[in-house]
Amino acid sequence: MPFVLPLLGLAVFAQGTSEFMLSGLLPGIARDLHISVSAAGSLTSAFAVGMVIGAPLMAMLSMRWSRRRALLAFLVAFLLVHVLGAVTTHYGVLLATRIVAALANAGFLAVALATATAMVAPDAKGRATSVLLGGTTMACVAGVPAGALLGELWGWRSAFWAVALVSLPAILAIWRSVPAGRAPRFAEGGPGTRGELRALRSPRLVVLLLLGALVNGATFCAFTYLAPLVTDVTGIGAGWVPAVLALFGLGSFVGVGLGGRLADTRPVPLLVAGGTALLLGWTVLALTAGNPVAALVLVFVQGALSFAVGSTLVSQVLYAATGAPTLGGGFATAALNVGAAIGPWCGGAALTAGFGFRSPLWVSAVLTALALVLAGVAHGARRRTVRRGAPSAQDAPA
Repeated sequence: MPFVLPLLGLAVFAQGTSEFMLSGLLPGIARDLHISVSAAGSLTSAFAVGMVIGAPLMAMLSMRWSRRRALLAFLVAFLLVHVLGAVTTHYGVLLATRIVAALANAGFLAVALATATAMVAPDAKGRATSVLLGGTTMACVAGVPAGALLGELWGWRSAFWAVALVSLPAILAIWRSVPAGRAPRFAEGGPGTRGELRALRSPRLVVLLLLGALVNGATFCAFTYLAPLVTDVTGIGAGWVPAVLALFGLGSFVGVGLGGRLADTRPVPLLVAGGTALLLGWTVLALTAGNPVAALVLVFVQGALSFAVGSTLVSQVLYAATGAPTLGGGFATAALNVGAAIGPWCGGAALTAGFGFRSPLWVSAVLTALALVLAGVAHGARRRTVRRGAPSAQDAPA
């Protein structure tokens, strides 16, 4: 693996920390800016919306830039808005910085996925993807707790300064290691934006994006409501909640690593076995959440399975989107964030309906089951199409 890839992963770690760290900083932000906690919470919603909208739009914006220029532009913008967020005393300015940070994050991740997979062998996209997504999992394990600790010690602004500081080594690495020439598709007379958009019409690619959204929706539905589950159902004290969340994050880090080893060589067995195990795991966790030992073991296992399957789906999107390397990464980013938004909303709706703190786990099981059904239907459609006449790999559903 090229040395620049772990440093791209470091930038993704900073961005993932920024996305998730506000959950521990909202009270301090609300007090300091003299706003309600719910208004402070809208900062998280603004970031999520910016990620969903920004991924394809920023990817299209970057298509006539060199990858180095695009990565530097997005990452420098990300750093600067965190500096602005750290010094502002106005809620409106802070809200604007979260939207801009999300747009920069989405654009960076789309281009970074294309860059990483272009810098490795054609059959190593899964490993390259796992290095980048490993940054997101490490944000859950270390970045978010560290941000919360900084907020407790020196105030919420220190967490914003820390995110900006962590981004600096990646900027230097990109400047020195990523080629400065124009993107290959334009240098070689490639298809450009319209060509990449046409390539995205592949049924296989659409199915993979839907699967990514469903699996990530299940993941974040359960993760979002893990704290009240372990305190009110499992009976673990509130002081242990950060450790339980870190346990899920540790599992996700292990899952991304294992997924990266298998995604390039045995993606279908991994997705089938991992998806089935995910469904079983969410179901068993919902049934046994009252048992602390079973709950803690399954929190780790489900974190590993969720990110092993999720990262493999992202790598398969990049394999399927060979004609749209940048927009493929952008739409993969958007699909994951659609899931990250819809999953917690569905879990919250189940809680509002009075189904109890186990209900988000059942929602996660349903979303996973829908993913398995969709995969089965797509596979059946592909087999019927093959019997009628062999299609191209690009046109066949996953």
